[in-house]
Amino acid sequence: MKTLLLSSISLLLSTGIAFAQTTVQSCNRTVTFEAPPERAVSNDVNLTEMMLVLGLADRMVGYTGISGWNKLDEEMRAGVEALPELSAQYPSKEVLIGADADFFFAGWNYGMRVGGEVTPETLAPFGIEVYELTESCTHIMEKDKASIEDMYNDLLNLGRIFGVEDRATALVEGYRAELAAFASTLEPSDPLRVFVYDSGEDAPFTAGRYAMPTALIEAAGGTNIMDDFERSWATVTWEEVVERNPEVIVIVNYGEVTAEQKRDFMMSNPAFAGLDAVRNDRFVTLEYVEATPGPRNIEAIRTLADAFRPITQ
Repeated sequence: MKTLLLSSISLLLSTGIAFAQTTVQSCNRTVTFEAPPERAVSNDVNLTEMMLVLGLADRMVGYTGISGWNKLDEEMRAGVEALPELSAQYPSKEVLIGADADFFFAGWNYGMRVGGEVTPETLAPFGIEVYELTESCTHIMEKDKASIEDMYNDLLNLGRIFGVEDRATALVEGYRAELAAFASTLEPSDPLRVFVYDSGEDAPFTAGRYAMPTALIEAAGGTNIMDDFERSWATVTWEEVVERNPEVIVIVNYGEVTAEQKRDFMMSNPAFAGLDAVRNDRFVTLEYVEATPGPRNIEAIRTLADAFRPITQ
């Protein structure tokens, strides 16, 4: 790590680029960087896209946790074609050490588990700094409900960490302007009741108050029927869903069970026949990378808003 630090400082001085010591908040920790990371690893498709949209592929030695659950689309494949996938699912400590990583961008249940073998504390002795996904902080501390600001916060902090703050600021300002312009086109209306169906037939895995879909749904003009569920992503009962009677169902598409199969399950099950969403066949699909914090959240809001528009007779 010392060698990497000295070489990084030497490179910055030789190119005339100044990097001041920077400190960022990562969940309940403050993390200080003396120089930008040079051998970063990101976990999961959405976190990796945050690195790519900031132009940080050349600072990475690989990524983890994508092919085990998701298929890369053409845009994503192009972005990571020069990088190896170090682990199909969550990486072990040995994988990160073996890659000589100096930075790991992950989150709780996004590459790390509370009490698991890969945490900021277990990686610190090996010179691997960790920045935690803001949305995931709810697993280890008290946090406000999910907000699009969580995603902006991560981009801005990554900008500071890697010395590309101007790039990050411009990106976030562009997202803010794009979202504000779009919001101004939405007709005022009562928020629709929306249920997020991630997976599970015996009991549904869904997004609660602290998961990003809650923020996306609200920005699009709806309300998550599980907004009072004090969890991030977790399992509820079908009885709760039926009682709250969603008008729209958002399906998260990933893994072996397709979005169409999830829709067919709900449409064909007599227990759900009385749901407004089922009676009116009002389903909308978000890809996993759209439903989790990342650059595609803005387009996800547009997709949801289109699906929430009043049904025309």
